[in-house]
Amino acid sequence: MVYLLALVPALGWGIMPLITGKIGGSTINQMFGIGAGASIVGIVAFLVGHPSVSTTGFWFSVLCGALWTIGQIGQFVSFKRMGVSNTIPLSTVFQLVGNSLIGVIIFGEWRGARALTIGFIALLVVIIGALMTSVSDGKSGKKVTMQNFLFLLVTTIGYWVYSAFPKMPVVSHEDALGVFLPEMLGILLGSVIYTIASGHAYAFKQKEQYLNIFGGLSWGIAALAYIFAGRALGVTVAFVFTQMNVIIATLGGVLVLHEQKTAREMGFTIGGIILIVLGSIGTIFA
Repeated sequence: MVYLLALVPALGWGIMPLITGKIGGSTINQMFGIGAGASIVGIVAFLVGHPSVSTTGFWFSVLCGALWTIGQIGQFVSFKRMGVSNTIPLSTVFQLVGNSLIGVIIFGEWRGARALTIGFIALLVVIIGALMTSVSDGKSGKKVTMQNFLFLLVTTIGYWVYSAFPKMPVVSHEDALGVFLPEMLGILLGSVIYTIASGHAYAFKQKEQYLNIFGGLSWGIAALAYIFAGRALGVTVAFVFTQMNVIIATLGGVLVLHEQKTAREMGFTIGGIILIVLGSIGTIFA
């Protein structure tokens, strides 16, 4: 039963880009939908669980949630430029490699020669998998260019901050459920700031702005389930389960959103996904 719970984040995060892709709308519509939907989940969780959080922890969590929007905006823009099936594997790799390096350099994880060797071999396998998913014959639809690659990499910084934040001394002692709502409110705040600052306040009159809340509900439920999965299985094991979202989102991009790939590209994509999953699993042994 615990392992089924651990699959909920993979399912929710894998389905989210498919929901927003089907609904459509601009990046602004999709970002607001994630923030609003996730906040709804956060409010319900807070009212049911009655968790506690300090004032400092609350506002620091809001800030980290707002910074997370940088990563998600980059992903939504990349969906339109490269397609979901190309973006998700690369985004997954950027997050895994970045989070692992932050863990090693800042938080002293993977201690000892053996752990470092296993960890970096696993990351190399993941990187090779990502490169395989990016193979293009130039005959199908959206493809990975160096400009798109670098844009996604730079915006992933927002995800790195968000992932590292639970380990920071300011909130490391806080209840994970207690900081969940302020994180979600931070995402909503970040999306609203992005909408207004980009001069697209008219988006609040568009129906796609609110239909994309369904994508936010999927993301929020996944994030909430991840908290409980992490408590039951440990964060490391729970994180590996979340990487299954790359399978759902990538294949869903082709099958559900009808993103075009040649037979050769599809073969490389499937092989790359397998390596990404195996490499992700390998990092837990570091």
